[in-house]
Amino acid sequence: CFLIIVRRNEAMLRSNVHLTLLAMAAGCTAYIPATPMHSRRLTVATSIQGNPARIARKASGLGLRSVRSVAVNAQPNAPTAMDWDTLTDHQWGSVETEFMTIAKFSPETGDKWAPAEVMPYGDIPTSPRAAIFNYGQGLFEGMKAQRTAEGKIVIFRPDRNSRRANYGCERLMMPPVPEEIFVQAVKDVVLANAAWVPPAGQGTLYIRPLIMGSGPILALAPPASFTFMIYVSPVGSYFKGNQLTPIKLKLETGYTRAAPGGVGGVKAVGNYVPSLKPQKEAKEQGFDNVIFLDSEEGKYIEEVSTSNVFVVKDDVVYTPGVKGGGSPEDTILEGVTRDCLLTLCRDKGYEVKEGLVPVELMMTADEAFTVGTAVVISPIGEATHLGTTHKLAGEKGPITQYLYETLVGIQTGKIEDPYGWTIYLD
Repeated sequence: CFLIIVRRNEAMLRSNVHLTLLAMAAGCTAYIPATPMHSRRLTVATSIQGNPARIARKASGLGLRSVRSVAVNAQPNAPTAMDWDTLTDHQWGSVETEFMTIAKFSPETGDKWAPAEVMPYGDIPTSPRAAIFNYGQGLFEGMKAQRTAEGKIVIFRPDRNSRRANYGCERLMMPPVPEEIFVQAVKDVVLANAAWVPPAGQGTLYIRPLIMGSGPILALAPPASFTFMIYVSPVGSYFKGNQLTPIKLKLETGYTRAAPGGVGGVKAVGNYVPSLKPQKEAKEQGFDNVIFLDSEEGKYIEEVSTSNVFVVKDDVVYTPGVKGGGSPEDTILEGVTRDCLLTLCRDKGYEVKEGLVPVELMMTADEAFTVGTAVVISPIGEATHLGTTHKLAGEKGPITQYLYETLVGIQTGKIEDPYGWTIYLD
């Protein structure tokens, strides 16, 4: 075991604000050297000012695998990284944190995934011939960590994200990351960046797993090596205003997102850049985003570029259907938030219909909302199709309100979780 004693400068000591310990003794098995013991240098940090995460970063040469036992003050997981009142002053997802997790698959690892290691956040060396650069061989996931009112850190259904990433890997000819490696990497990166998890009600820590073909190959074929990494960023509401501020959406008739037989049912990185142009054009017209229609007939709504869509008419809940599992027939994502809301609706007794959702239903609906990890639930206040605008209940929709309050309540520990969706990390 190692014990590093860190002391702040004299001025801070005089103000009786001091950091006493960076303790690794609480769980030595959680720390595995990144380099051989005989060549590893032990750095003792002295007179380091700043938040605990910055101080821990100075000790990154120790080769941390998990930092759940880094005790830098009486509350090692306290949200001390920044002034949280300023979080919404930053562009969504632009705040950089201290650590990331990285795992490798290559001949050097025995052609299997090695466990992910916690490393300082920063640029990674990658060949210009990497498959991700040349052919877009990559996918991502989106998750969140947040705090309960008591300050505990909670993550939500990481097994479902792992499952979706794995069938996406199979579709894109990448080796699936074992669930135990995926979930542990999520836990480790959140705990390493615990100081960056906002206080309850002031935001969440967005978690971005990436899996990509990182090995060099110019021929159109899978490379020999792959990288799995996760980084995080504290975020507020995805759209302007608060989380339930109604949004204005345009039903997009000039562009489509995906076609049957393609990769619309997986989170391939290549699915998202093509949506930027229609988004930009829609925002210039005063909309917040677009709802894409089916590519074959343009008669049915599919999804927003960032989320699934739900429509409510006469207390019946409709949402576009999926076969799931990365089926080539799917043109929308099998969303984790979508799955949660379907469960909540059915358990509440609402009639739920999954399948084709006609544009006409959207344009006569009582309520409608978009759902996803980033947006949570965003009520739709207006929907416009070919110049005709339909106003909806927005944040006042009773089903919208019920689902938002129930889902967020479960995610933050305010409501009992009967489904086993939440995982407490401390």
